Amino acid sequence: MPQVKLTTSLGAIVIDLYEQQAPASVANFLAYVESGHYDGTVFHRVIPGFMNQGGGFTADMRQKPTREPVRNEADNGLKNTRYSVAMARTSVPHSATSQFFVNTADNPALDHTSATPGGYGYAVFGVVTEGQDVVDSIAGVRTGRAGGHGDVPLVPVVIEKAALLG
Repeated sequence: MPQVKLTTSLGAIVIDLYEQQAPASVANFLAYVESGHYDGTVFHRVIPGFMNQGGGFTADMRQKPTREPVRNEADNGLKNTRYSVAMARTSVPHSATSQFFVNTADNPALDHTSATPGGYGYAVFGVVTEGQDVVDSIAGVRTGRAGGHGDVPLVPVVIEKAALLG
């Protein structure tokens, strides 16, 4: 099982990746890790009791260019439970690119229920196995509006480095 370490301004997070259940999502995430895309990005959307989202914006809230979207693998049987990591997307089911989120609570409403726009869900592709305290610290930061977005940490939580372990 591949592992990625996110070194953030609040500490390190290690994510185990479910390569068997979510091969497209894991390959996509690893491609962004290996290209250095995540280095210098921030957790730009933090909603306590829900999730911490990152992987797409710099600290000055500029969106980084992305690769083509990947197929939504939310029908893989994995659930959006606390500390699971899933692909962020728009309202279009197969629109995920670089952004991901860490669930900070069990979020069954985000799970796949049907192959319809409203039921497709969000593809879980990993789980935080080290640094849950860091995830919780991120969830506790003060947020406000920045760059036309809400729920943005007032002090940026930076992903300083993303690296494949082993």
